[in-house]
Parts: sequence; structure tokens; C-alpha cells
Amino acid sequence: MKNKRFKIMGSTLFTVLLLILFIKIPVIEVSYNDSRFFLKDDQFEIGWIHSVEKEPWFETYTLKDDSLYLTETRFKTFGAGTPSTGKVISSSDGFVHMELNNKMDEINLVVSKNVKTTLYTASRSIPLYKIAPDHETFVIKNKKLPVWQIIRGDFK
Repeated sequence: MKNKRFKIMGSTLFTVLLLILFIKIPVIEVSYNDSRFFLKDDQFEIGWIHSVEKEPWFETYTLKDDSLYLTETRFKTFGAGTPSTGKVISSSDGFVHMELNNKMDEINLVVSKNVKTTLYTASRSIPLYKIAPDHETFVIKNKKLPVWQIIRGDFK
């Protein structure tokens, strides 16, 4: 009886270890310089102050089907750099909202104190311009991590 229980517990432990070692889960990686962190959420927003118009601009990104997509943008006025393929969504908050579905391999984002580049998740805001030097390039991309690495941490 003890031998059977030992085999069941051993098999269960072995299965759990295999899952932890080999199953990979898609996450969002944010890296800069020699540092990186991962987002817990599968959606985030990048916000900044437009350098010419001096108005806030926001882009929403979503991790779906193991890929990163630009799904929405909000801005005050049309001008240079405004997406031309999105569907305008009516709103009453003073912003033009555009719905998009643009697949992104990665986002290369140069941050600046002048435009206050900030990353927003459902639970917090991360002022990227405060954690890296001016004009530092951040790379944001989807990555598949093994479960053991997710358990270990570096999530914001």
C-alpha cells in the first residue's frame, strides 16, 4: 500500500516538474539597456505628451493569440503620425478614439522626460522616463516564458 502511494506521489511530482520546466506561457517583456521586466496584464497602454501639439496621446496594446496588437489610439487632433487605417469611435471625452488591429512584432519606444513617456497597466502606471536615461530605447514584445521563470518573478 505504501509502495503504491509512493508511486502515485512520485508520478504526480514528476508531472508537475515537467509542466514547470516545459510549458511556456505568453507574457509581455519590457526591456531597456541591460534590464527587463514582465507585465502581469495582457493589455497595456503607452501615453506621452505629443512634442508638437503638447497634448496627451495614448496607444493601447493587447496580447492575443500569442501576438502583440495595437488595438486603440486616443489623441486630441489629427495630424502627422495619425493612423489612417483605423475606425473612428465616437466619444465625449475630448479625444479622437480609433480602433485598430495592427499586429506588432515589437515596439521600439524612445522615452523622454520632455514628453513623460509612461506605461499604464490595469493596476499601475510605470513612468518609463523616470527609470531610464533620457532618449533610452525600450523594446516591448511578447515572449513565451517557462512556468518556472514566471513563478520566479520580475513582474510589474
